Amino acid sequence: MLIYLDNCMFNRPFDDQSAIRVRIETEAKLHIQDLIKQQELRLVWSYILAYENAQNPFFERRFAIEQWAQLADICLYQSDEVLQIAKDLALKGIRTKDALHAACAIVAKAEYFLTTDDKLLNKLTGDERIIAMNPADFIKVLDNDN
Repeated sequence: MLIYLDNCMFNRPFDDQSAIRVRIETEAKLHIQDLIKQQELRLVWSYILAYENAQNPFFERRFAIEQWAQLADICLYQSDEVLQIAKDLALKGIRTKDALHAACAIVAKAEYFLTTDDKLLNKLTGDERIIAMNPADFIKVLDNDN
């Protein structure tokens, strides 16, 4: 199963863990990354992930996240197709970087686009090109498949 994790997914373990939702999403993300390492899930990496991660002011976080590019099965670069899909998504009110993430997932033919951003999830609901999901909900999908 091919999945795309946006930047907020990669950063979730570094967020303040005092809220139960954040802890649950962190545990889900850590489980997902274990499945990637075990090659039970396939990862898409993209130029927009690399760009956003490079902006991270915390070296340790930036370094930890950039290591995931080496585990990716697909690395997507900017293309006319990505940019066109991102423009279409922006018409739904999706912010530029978020639209680029979703467009990369669509072009890569990822089965799932995982994010902790509720506003983005709501705007992607109903888009037939990709299934957007919160990591905790994705774990339920995995459990149902097993």
